[in-house]
Formats: sequence, C-alpha cells, structure tokens
Amino acid sequence: MRRLTRTVAAATMATALALVAACSSGSDDDADNGVGSSLEQVTYLTSFGNFGRDAYAWVAKEKGYFKDAGFEVEIKPGQGTNAVIQTIVGGQAQFGPIDLTGGLLQLGNGEAKDFVAVAAIQQRTMAAIATVEGTGINTPKDLEGKKLADTPGSVVRNLFPTYARMAGIDYEKVTWVNGEAQTLMGTLASGSVDGIGQFVVGQPTIEAVTKKKAVLLPYSNVMQDLYGNVLITSKQYAGEKPEQVKRFTEALLKGLEYALANPEEAAGILAKNAEAVNEAAAAAELQLMAGYVRSSNSGTALGTLDSGRVAKSIAILRGAGALKSDLTPDQVIDFNLAPKA
Repeated sequence: MRRLTRTVAAATMATALALVAACSSGSDDDADNGVGSSLEQVTYLTSFGNFGRDAYAWVAKEKGYFKDAGFEVEIKPGQGTNAVIQTIVGGQAQFGPIDLTGGLLQLGNGEAKDFVAVAAIQQRTMAAIATVEGTGINTPKDLEGKKLADTPGSVVRNLFPTYARMAGIDYEKVTWVNGEAQTLMGTLASGSVDGIGQFVVGQPTIEAVTKKKAVLLPYSNVMQDLYGNVLITSKQYAGEKPEQVKRFTEALLKGLEYALANPEEAAGILAKNAEAVNEAAAAAELQLMAGYVRSSNSGTALGTLDSGRVAKSIAILRGAGALKSDLTPDQVIDFNLAPKA
C-alpha cells in the first residue's frame, strides 16, 4: 500500500511539474510576442490636436491593435513638431508623429537632437497656409503685409521662410502671431488674423468652423520631394527596445490603413474619445489624407521611407539656406526599424 501511495504521489508531482513547465513556456512565448498579461505602458502624442488626420491612433487603440502588440497606450494631443520632439526626447512620451521637414530643420540647426524617425505617415508634405475667401489671399504674393497665426514650433511656421524664398515673396513682410492647435481655426473665424498655418486636409474643418470657403496655399506646390508626417521615438528607446518599436509601428500603421478605408467609422471613434470633434469634417479630412499617405508606387508598403528622397529634401533645404549644417538621411531615420519597401 505504501508503495502504491508513493507511486501515485510521484505521478501527481510529475503531472504538476509538467503543468507548471507548460504554463511557464506559454508565458515566455506570450512575452516574446508582446501579448503577455503585462502590457507595456506608453504615451503617444498626436501631431497637432485632435483632428481627423490623427484619428488612426484612436482606431489602433479601439480595435485592439496596440493591445495585440503588447501595449497599453495613452493618447495625448500634440502641439506641433517642435513640442512633440521635446516631449518624446524628454521621456514624457514614447511615440508621436512630426513633419519630417520640420524635424530636419530642428536637427540640422541644432535646435533638437536624440530623436529618430521609424516610419512614414504621409508620403508628401501636407503643410500649407490656410485662409478663407474675403481676406484677399489667393496667391503666395498676397501673403505680404498679412498677419498669420500658428504654434511657435509648427512645421508650417518653421518652414515658411524657405517656402517664401521658393515662392518669390519677402517673408519679412509677413507677421506671425502665436496660437494653439485647438484654437487656430476659431482665431481665423474671428477675423483677428488673415490666415493660419495648417495641413491641407484641414479644409473641411476650416469651412465647418468659419462657415466660409477655405483657400489653401500648399507648400507642396513649390517644394517637391518633401515627406509629410513621420513616426518618431527617442534614440534611447529605439536603441533599448527595437522590437517594441517595430511592433508599435506595425500596430499604428494597421490603424492608419483601417482609418483610411473606413473614414466615417474612424471619425466616430475619434469623436467618442476627444471633445469638440466634428465627425463629418474629420471623415472628410481622412478622405483627403489618403492621397498623401499612399505612395505613387502601388507596390510600396505603407510607412516606407526612401533614403534618396530624404537626401533630396535635405538638398532643397540646404539650397534655400534653411539648414546651418549638412545632414545625411540616416542621421534622422533608422532604416533598420522602418518598414521595408
């Protein structure tokens, strides 16, 4: 009897150990895939407030793409390229989109460092000066003598001297005043300024706020080969957690793809999570943005960055005298982490 008891006990212990080993193995696999019970807490900044153009991040969260990749993501409204860079490099956020041209200017002029781009959001710049009918602004030359508003660190404002030179206008004859991302359109509607820095996809929202027809002067009309927004993180985070960067990027781009395919649903998700969102305008923004996100080469994967195009962007800025020092594409982009073409 004692022998039988010992045999049963041994068998029970063996079974228990096998179960523990199996559970441990499964936990390791889950951790390796980033989907374990413990999600990494990260903060993501939008590019500029909470408009339709940034709805894809909320989609990635709502649809569980971030969670599937192993992240619990807090989304906060950004305040333009300069502020997003400072916040991420300072460690208060881990990811966010900036305009690549603005990032090149910040890095090349010694105003920012220690950040790296890991994916493209838009293949063409969406930067523009926006106004409404009745201000007398219809061409770049009409901007002389006018008052414009934007956040101090926005790419539209930082890139304006280069745009002005290439458009043949005197940028010193244009007055800039400070504004905040969420109130710029209201400032334009009040008539206290003649125009604002804005992305071209902001047209529907401008018209909804001002009740007037929008007039836009896209920078891409005079500045070719410039990328739009790119996803960035800090060099420290990229160096310490490259696999997490890849997983986060994949989840965000999945949200971007879904938002572009389903703009009305994406606008509804944004409105559910952010205050004062005009759903119709947000959906229209996403529809307009689709043409900037998709590469002209249909075989190129979403989010890819081309070293040759980035080099051309640097050459444009150097030629316009906007960069104090020369740069190479790999100083601002980690091509090992970016999606492959």
